[in-house]
Amino acid sequence: MTVFPDAEYVILSSRLIPDQDGGYTLATLARARQMAAAGVHGGQGPLLLTVDPGTSEEHAHHRAVFDGRDLITGVDRMRNLFDEARGADGGAAAWLLDAARPGDPDPALEYRPVPAGHPAVALPIIPDDPDWHITTAPIAVHGADGRVRGILPGFGALYRAWLEHVVAGLRADDPARPVIVVCESRQLGELLAGWDDPEVRLLHSIHTVHMEPPYTMDAETNALWERWFSVAERFDAVLWPTAAQRDAIQARFGASDVHIVVPNGVPAASAVAPLAGRDPNQVVMLNRLAFQKRVDHAVRAFAGVIRVLPEARLEIFGDGPLRGEVQALIDELGVGSHVVLRGPTDDPGRVLDEAAVFLSTSRHEGQGLSLAEALVRGCPVVAYDAPFGPAEALAGGGGLLVPNGDIEAMTQALVRVLTDLDLRHRLSVEAVEAARRIEPAHVMAALAGAVRDVLAKPSRRSAQS
Repeated sequence: MTVFPDAEYVILSSRLIPDQDGGYTLATLARARQMAAAGVHGGQGPLLLTVDPGTSEEHAHHRAVFDGRDLITGVDRMRNLFDEARGADGGAAAWLLDAARPGDPDPALEYRPVPAGHPAVALPIIPDDPDWHITTAPIAVHGADGRVRGILPGFGALYRAWLEHVVAGLRADDPARPVIVVCESRQLGELLAGWDDPEVRLLHSIHTVHMEPPYTMDAETNALWERWFSVAERFDAVLWPTAAQRDAIQARFGASDVHIVVPNGVPAASAVAPLAGRDPNQVVMLNRLAFQKRVDHAVRAFAGVIRVLPEARLEIFGDGPLRGEVQALIDELGVGSHVVLRGPTDDPGRVLDEAAVFLSTSRHEGQGLSLAEALVRGCPVVAYDAPFGPAEALAGGGGLLVPNGDIEAMTQALVRVLTDLDLRHRLSVEAVEAARRIEPAHVMAALAGAVRDVLAKPSRRSAQS
């Protein structure tokens, strides 16, 4: 049984909102539940902390939805910065007033009051800037009378002030107690790289790829990641979802023991649907309708499939900004009776149990949560060989890899799996076996080992300060 070291555990995310951010939200919540199952905080699991500036009513609704779907261990395990920024008197909370320094808002900027009407803080609006989070523009801290009582120099200062307040509460009975923070967001990670509390260990989890198009190994690094890589050595550990991505990073930036592999865990299915119970003509996708997922390739490939197999159907579950474009392509190609956009599903297991094949046409995947779920449920996979997840997920079998971006090869692979019953049976058996390496027990053992390693050494930030 996995045993996590005795410490306080926190998972930090920019936001956690039902039915938003695709696999990121589900993976983050799953990590917390799996840590709870491994005994963290007596089965309650880590605290889940978010910093999105919604209303308290919205955050309460998010917690209730997650609780109703059994995605969290309890509503009391989720906390939000802006819920806690307001004191009992209606102004800023004491921890926020204590952190503020003398100063005034920037008169050249517009500000967003939070909460609206009677703010505890007012946030500077930095329009059309992907680097808004690193601004040092002053954040205004308000008193109960509505007047500005001081400022904090940017979002990083605000986030650190709250985290120091949270950590102080966790250590109320033992000021030297170690605290493990698993940061799930690149933007937050950049801002915490200078947090030098010697008893805090900061583990940074990665969810996506770091490259620009064409997403090849020699492609340029995504500009939003350049600054992150400049501070990566200040994290106590960086958790990569695949060995392939970890190795690519070390080949480009140099070997370092800070980079380790801890994938997202996916529980084994209680039962695997038999081949005879699956619809032999049904192919499914489970993903957002977004640029990364390249759903237009799936539609074009399937137009070729139905010329060979008129009974074949593709059902696409998910939603996103490109829904209109995908539907227009379906209409243009005249495949609407075979390719259907089903919208989101709250029962992906049933979808995968009924399908003959799971299809992935992503440009890139950090790990590919829905692909992993297909393997767990014995649903054969046909996927582009895109960096980084598919090749590693299918290294032990369970599906066919297609040259990345080759629509004709995708058509041929789908026809092959749909028409070869023996192949589908073999892939189904392989899929379940291949998924064993990402069962939560294995993943939690890797995470607990990483925690033991970082606690055995001084914090990398205090060591480098």
